[in-house]
Amino acid sequence: MKKINLSAHYYQQFDADFALDVPGEGYGGWKQARVELSAEHTAVAVMHAWDTGTRQQYPGWHRAVEYIPRSVEISRTVFPPLLAAVRRSPLPLFHVVGGGDYYHKCPGYQKAVALAGPSPRPLPQMDSDPVLEKLKAFRSQQVFVGSHNQADVDRGFKALDFLPEARPLDEEGVAEDGHQLFALCKAAGVNHLIYAGFAINWCLLLSPGGMADMSRRGVMCSALRQAVTAVENKETARRELCKELGLWRVALAFGFVFDVDALVEALKA
Repeated sequence: MKKINLSAHYYQQFDADFALDVPGEGYGGWKQARVELSAEHTAVAVMHAWDTGTRQQYPGWHRAVEYIPRSVEISRTVFPPLLAAVRRSPLPLFHVVGGGDYYHKCPGYQKAVALAGPSPRPLPQMDSDPVLEKLKAFRSQQVFVGSHNQADVDRGFKALDFLPEARPLDEEGVAEDGHQLFALCKAAGVNHLIYAGFAINWCLLLSPGGMADMSRRGVMCSALRQAVTAVENKETARRELCKELGLWRVALAFGFVFDVDALVEALKA
């Protein structure tokens, strides 16, 4: 078995020190250790690397999703060397998609559909009522995305595509849900996915094919620190604290956090 040796970030969530004013400050916190990955059972997954157009094209979308410029910069500067290194290595490269039909013609998507077969039927839904619809409308108008932004978001999703640097090659698997991604993993013998993409505290955790979805199927899920960003709020945006919390969540609940440069160098070795 070929092994990849590299430094990993992990989080030590013990021991609380009850002699302190804040016992949780006794936790070990972030630490690093060298770990071994199996080259035969590990893959990189790029998730929701969406080209959402420019601020001039869809100003409302950009007003509601302030991380878009960060995702474009990551795609422009981080993805090329990362994806090139993965493509030269034994590791498969998968793409997790959604939000439209921009990927339906990809050979890798046709492969995933053939391997997985029909996706399971959606979960049954409770009937709505006028009160619930009113609450949903309030949230859409006042929480996210804002009634004045909705038209731009709708137009943007109709034109959705891959970011240029993240476009799949024909032989790379493309999955729109956990059912298809699991089929790709099963066919390739993959039991550890290392995620890149957007956003670490949102889609990568909870969307179809994300970490919660795949961990239920026995797949370890890790993340690449420099290849992700997060949905931030007014209070966290300056310091990108939601990204830090998202990475902590990955390290605590799902797998490890790796640096892009460390993975690239390990793949070269």
